[in-house]
Amino acid sequence: MSNNIKKKADSATILSAAIVAAIYVAVFIAEQTIAPTSMLFTVLKKGATYALVAVSMNLLNGFTGIFSLGQAGFMLLGAYTYGILTIPVAQRMNVWQYYNGGLVQFTLPWFVAMLLAGLVAALFAFLIGMPVLRLKSDYLAIATLGFAEIIRAVFQWDKLGPITNGSNMLNNYPTFSDFNLRNASGQVTVYLSTLVPMLIAGLCIGIIILLINSTFGRALKAIRDDEIAAEAMGIRLASHKRLAFCISSFFAVVGGAMLAMFQNTVQAKGFTTAMTYEILLIVVIGGIGSVTGSCISSFLLVAASEWWLRFLDQKQMIGSFEVPLLRNGFRLVVFSIIIMIVVLFFRQGIMGTKELPDVIRALGRKGKKEAASK
Repeated sequence: MSNNIKKKADSATILSAAIVAAIYVAVFIAEQTIAPTSMLFTVLKKGATYALVAVSMNLLNGFTGIFSLGQAGFMLLGAYTYGILTIPVAQRMNVWQYYNGGLVQFTLPWFVAMLLAGLVAALFAFLIGMPVLRLKSDYLAIATLGFAEIIRAVFQWDKLGPITNGSNMLNNYPTFSDFNLRNASGQVTVYLSTLVPMLIAGLCIGIIILLINSTFGRALKAIRDDEIAAEAMGIRLASHKRLAFCISSFFAVVGGAMLAMFQNTVQAKGFTTAMTYEILLIVVIGGIGSVTGSCISSFLLVAASEWWLRFLDQKQMIGSFEVPLLRNGFRLVVFSIIIMIVVLFFRQGIMGTKELPDVIRALGRKGKKEAASK
């Protein structure tokens, strides 16, 4: 019996991996055949970025039971660290034009800068977590939200301008378009500006999934379900929470660096609390405690808000009759109504606590029952 269950679990996992691989192949083919200006690629790149940040938040909120709202602050830290370390030395005088080229006068490869940004964030999270993680529930959320606002204000401080460029934006660093392969004349021969960021996000999410399914992840779930029982079982609450906070911050910072690459510019004033609420909305709609749900909802939310509903912000004419209500900003009204409907009909989110292999197993059992009834 146990061997059969194990085989079913293995087949469902393999099929899930095959589906993910097929998606990557489809994205690669689409990049080579569809115009690079298509909104599809904008949705895929931003969706992959938000999926990584949402999963990192879900690691805390859904799997550990820590209600943190500091995601925007860590994303800002990642975006700025990445930008500061990757801008070419020859361009620094143009970027830091008010600060004589800035203090940092070296350039690192994009992947090294991204990794270093994550380590810096983990250090920040460790220092912040020691006092903050003693708080619970709403108090913890307020403390982490305050941290995000403090980080945003500090990075715009004029005294730190030689490092952060103050309230001015950072640019001229490597972006997603630099992943495209070009020939000697500079023409793109192979488009990879969408596939590579999706691979980066997929690799990071895969690592998080491995952590969740490890003994460490089971300890986090035990803390979420009952802290007293978890402590009685020998789980060290403080160290596990602190480590989960550091891991979540690390991947949120990688997501922040990816957002900088997507936007082509970085400015602290863009990392507001609204960004954290947007990530939290993705987690709730997808299902608190579901990695698959966070990934699906991130792409759906970005597609709906940035692409599918964009026509609602423009005036539409049917002959000489002007369609009422279609004005700038109406898209957000409709988008909010859709979110309310989803929340009303999916109380636990789109996926609840299920993952893709769970859905495949459920469909398999349903198919067998229907076959047996015939």
